[in-house]
Amino acid sequence: MRLLDLLSLLQAGRDWGGAALAERLGVTPRTVRNDIDRLRRLGYRVRSVPGRAGGYRLEAGSEMPPLLLDDEEVVAVAVGLTAAASGSVEGIEETSLRALAKLEQTMPARLRQRVDMLREATVSAAGGGPTVSAATLTAIADATRRREQLRFDYVGLDGEPSRRRAEPHRLVYTGRRWYLLAWDADRRDWRTFRADRIRPRVPNGPRFEPREPPEEAATHVRRGVGSRAWRYQARIILAASAAEAAGRLPPESGMLRPIDEERCMWETGSDSLHDLALFTARLDLPFTVESPLELKDRLRELAARFAAAAGPQ
Repeated sequence: MRLLDLLSLLQAGRDWGGAALAERLGVTPRTVRNDIDRLRRLGYRVRSVPGRAGGYRLEAGSEMPPLLLDDEEVVAVAVGLTAAASGSVEGIEETSLRALAKLEQTMPARLRQRVDMLREATVSAAGGGPTVSAATLTAIADATRRREQLRFDYVGLDGEPSRRRAEPHRLVYTGRRWYLLAWDADRRDWRTFRADRIRPRVPNGPRFEPREPPEEAATHVRRGVGSRAWRYQARIILAASAAEAAGRLPPESGMLRPIDEERCMWETGSDSLHDLALFTARLDLPFTVESPLELKDRLRELAARFAAAAGPQ
């Protein structure tokens, strides 16, 4: 456990003197030196600089040393790998299973039992939606970190291909799909792109100064994919609090805005008025459509059809 504490301190990105480490860990400087040697034997590159201004610092190596994880971290990693094995990143399933197998081989029995218990009690309800390659996500993340313009081919909702230039801001995962929030250099506005429709081109474009979007990244993406991305955009008042409605709606279905304690505005959308009408009805909440007019007409048609099916009273 002391090695974990020492490793955590060394990862802080600063030089630690031996005396300071000894004080933080409650041991002698000699014990600190012995523990540093143990970390080095395990494969961790711990740099030491002598003198009053020197100290110890952890450096990146050319190979992965063995991970030193506490019990909770081991279980968290195992659960994460299990989820990734049925996730939305293309090609990562087999890699996740291999990594999980290696981790389980070294687990103490008490931890393996906890992971097995979680696995047996869990059923994945992940949909069969589009997947995105790990290489695409990595390329986007790298351009974001380097603050370099991303150049890519893109297929829009209409199926038409285009070539785009954008300043990447954040990748957002909604639980079903990956999206990129970026400043579109040609359209001079913020845009949300589906990551599975992105094909990065190399090299990246010029460096840029980061911009701040008008709202938090996840909120902006939810608003975009829940309404503006669809053929029909709708504004529907639900007779429920925003908190209650959020419990019945998937995150990617749109934006909820409270009106008062008993009502909220739902901004959503769909490519099909029929699907939108039936989905809203399945919420089992009283609702009022503010827009579009086409959705109101569709609801009247369905109401007449249901009334006819029910027959006379």
